Amino acid sequence: MNQATQPGITRPTVLVTGASGYIAGWIIKYLLEEGYTVHATVRDPNKPSSVGHLLKMAEGAPGTLKLFKADLLDKGSFAAAMEGCQIVMHTASPFVLEGFTDANEALVRPALEGTRNVLESVNACASVKRVVLTSSVAAVFGDNDEIGQTPDKVFTEEHWNNTSSVSHNPYQFSKAVAEREAWKMQQMQTRWDLVTINPSMVYGPSLTPGSQSASIDTLVQMGDGRLRTGVPKLTYGVVDVREVARAHLLAAFKPEASGRHILNATELTMLQIANILRRQFGKAYPFPRMEAPTFLVWAFGPLMGPITRSFVSKNVGYKIRFDNSRSRALGVQYRPVEETFIEHFQQVVNDGLLKKKR
Repeated sequence: MNQATQPGITRPTVLVTGASGYIAGWIIKYLLEEGYTVHATVRDPNKPSSVGHLLKMAEGAPGTLKLFKADLLDKGSFAAAMEGCQIVMHTASPFVLEGFTDANEALVRPALEGTRNVLESVNACASVKRVVLTSSVAAVFGDNDEIGQTPDKVFTEEHWNNTSSVSHNPYQFSKAVAEREAWKMQQMQTRWDLVTINPSMVYGPSLTPGSQSASIDTLVQMGDGRLRTGVPKLTYGVVDVREVARAHLLAAFKPEASGRHILNATELTMLQIANILRRQFGKAYPFPRMEAPTFLVWAFGPLMGPITRSFVSKNVGYKIRFDNSRSRALGVQYRPVEETFIEHFQQVVNDGLLKKKR
């Protein structure tokens, strides 16, 4: 029996920022199913594409959903939503990997100032006792070649990304500076504590159709033939969005939870992901069957998208590994990654991002 459904126990009210997001949707779903009152912030509470799925999941759920308008760069805009909350889950953060001209304005400033604005409201709200921050392994490391600098060739929560910048891996830089700011602000007071969730690349079904993410882009490219000639020898950690969401609840309601938690089910190469999909979907889609020579990726990668030669030299060909023992100790149980990729790819097809099998 969870805390929200135990008789005689007051259910804490939970604020979830960035409620229309990929991870936030699952967090809110689980909170509502377990009977919590959820204050959810979005930039426009009247926009059906942002909140329609949230309103639907609230219908008939034991919990209660209340929507609030807030923006990362609008100082004080989270105060009304935070009133009366004991837990704040700050998931809102820009996730843009291409298509911008100013990385600082698109990524770094919203992530940093947004975190600062939310936590300034926490400091002003006496009811808040714990903040759960959605960070990333991007705050742990910047490039795969940094694995060689770790004592046991494995990334842990002890490591920090000190190599990214506005000009190199700006998304990773934004996550690192935002989490550092959160810890700095937490350590300046004693009323509320902080727990961070640091997921690797997040896959798994979305609760909103047509959502956009780097993981979806990868699946689409594997299925539409753009990568049929070969994928880079790129290894990264993967985790199911549902495990990431569950981790937020565990971090929020386990009294002993503290510190950072890497969320990672396993590490896979891009070719291994393609092989998982081929075993399930057969010849219906032109999944890659080989890895491209690194020198070709270095030479032609910049012509195909946002990949830079600096990124290729520091990431392609390097195997990485994560220690997920702290998340397991928190109570996270990881499902087989095959299930994650099959369900996510099927959703990509169902949403019309790829032609269905004839």
